[in-house]
Amino acid sequence: MIISTSGRTNEALKEKAKNIAEQLGAEYIDRNKRSVRAIQKQVPEDCIVVGKERLDLYPIGENQPFFFHPSSAMFRVKRLLKGESDPFLEAAGLKEGSSILDCTLGLASDSIIASFAAGNKGKVTGLEGNKYLSFLVANGLRQWDSGLESMNQAMGRINVEATMALPYLKKLHSDSYDIVYFDPMFEEEIFESEGIKALRNFAVYEDLSEEVIFHAKRAARQRVVLKDHFRSSRFAQYGFKVIERRSSKFHFGIIEK
Repeated sequence: MIISTSGRTNEALKEKAKNIAEQLGAEYIDRNKRSVRAIQKQVPEDCIVVGKERLDLYPIGENQPFFFHPSSAMFRVKRLLKGESDPFLEAAGLKEGSSILDCTLGLASDSIIASFAAGNKGKVTGLEGNKYLSFLVANGLRQWDSGLESMNQAMGRINVEATMALPYLKKLHSDSYDIVYFDPMFEEEIFESEGIKALRNFAVYEDLSEEVIFHAKRAARQRVVLKDHFRSSRFAQYGFKVIERRSSKFHFGIIEK
C-alpha cells in the first residue's frame, strides 16, 4: 500500500497523508501533480489518496476508487424516522441501550442502523479483517456528513476494530454483548457500483465454523443473528431458527440464549 494526496494539495494535507502512512505502515509518495495511475506505474501498489473531505482507495489496475459511503443505511434511517420497521432490527431484537458485535462490518450499513437504534446508551463494535478497509471505514464513519445529525452521531459512536472475528471472540468474556451478528455474504455485494466492486478486492472473507459459533454464543447475552442467502445451508448446519422473508434474497437466522 502507498499513500498520497489529492491533486490539489497543501502542506497540511501532505502532513496528514504522512501520518496516515505511518499509522498503516505504508509508504508515503508525493503527488507532484501526477495522476494516481502514473504513480502506480512507478510503484505498482494499491494507493490511498488523502483528500480534504475523504479518503479514496485505488486498487491497482482499477479505474474507480473505493470510498466510504453509508450505502443503504441512509434510506433505512429515514424509514425509521418515519416510524417504519427494519427487518434487521426486528431479527436482532435490538432496542435503545442494546449492545451488538458486528463480526462482518463491510461498509457498516447494519452497524449504523444498530447504533441509531441503540442510541447513546448502546454499544456497537464492528470487526473488519483488512486493516486498510478498517481504517477507511472508521475514518468515514467519523467524517461523513449524512445531512442528519442523529445519523451522524450514530456513525460516530461505532467502534471499529481491525481484526478477524474468531480471535476477537475468543478474547471476550462470556455475555459481553447482547447480540453477536454475522453477515458473511456482505450485504453490499448486491449493489453494482464500481466503488463496491473495488471493495471486494480487499474484503477478507471468513466463513463460519463450529468454533466461531461456539464463541459467538458464549459472548452473546441474548442471541446470535445470521443474515444469509435464503438457500444457505448454514442456518441448519449451525442450528439457527430461520425468519423467512418472502420475496427477499436474504433471511435472518437466530440462536436464542
